[in-house]
Amino acid sequence: VQLQASGGGLVQAGGSLSLSCAALGSIFSINGMGWYRQVPGKQRALVARITSGGSTVYDDSVKGRFTISRDNAKNTVYLQMSSLKPEDTAVYYCNAYISPRGVGVAGDYWGQGTLVTVSS
Repeated sequence: VQLQASGGGLVQAGGSLSLSCAALGSIFSINGMGWYRQVPGKQRALVARITSGGSTVYDDSVKGRFTISRDNAKNTVYLQMSSLKPEDTAVYYCNAYISPRGVGVAGDYWGQGTLVTVSS
């Protein structure tokens, strides 16, 4: 089981960008999915999370600008980012609590990280 993130890149302040993250492998179920971000010298921090039922939570700094969603049939979580600010620049990581089918350990899985750079 692994999480494969895509999207990210360079965008000007005020612009928009989308991230996606697919859970791949033999999966029984996925509970919460989310996005975190990390800048050098700081801890990884929550951006947004979404439950399997669609309930969401956002960090205050992104409320009204970012939207998290998921497609349970595709085991994929998305992050639509708009009105981006230079302070949104970070490496973004997707996360999911996954229960694999058969052998495998249920727990938190992380994607490889994708860099988002917002220029002023």
